[in-house]
Amino acid sequence: SVKRFCPFCRKHTEHRVAQSKKKAASPLTYGSKIRARRRGQARGTGNLGRYSKPAVSKWKMTGKKATKKTDLRYECTVCKKKHPQARGIRAKRVEFV
Repeated sequence: SVKRFCPFCRKHTEHRVAQSKKKAASPLTYGSKIRARRRGQARGTGNLGRYSKPAVSKWKMTGKKATKKTDLRYECTVCKKKHPQARGIRAKRVEFV
């Protein structure tokens, strides 16, 4: 645990730190791959705009960043509310000690 400012209590309190897990992709967002797949849109076929690409498995990840930004959630031990960190830093691995 770490002592941080709680925006709900409006004072510094002890917080439990947890890393956020990746959630399932939403099929309802515009342009999402899952939505396209459910609508029966094929990948890697001609003259279909953004779908006229090779299959995702064939993409070369050129210029891809090798790390993700941290997404930490802080839970206040007083009011039990959670709030995220302001901005993450790039890290290959996060370890809680």
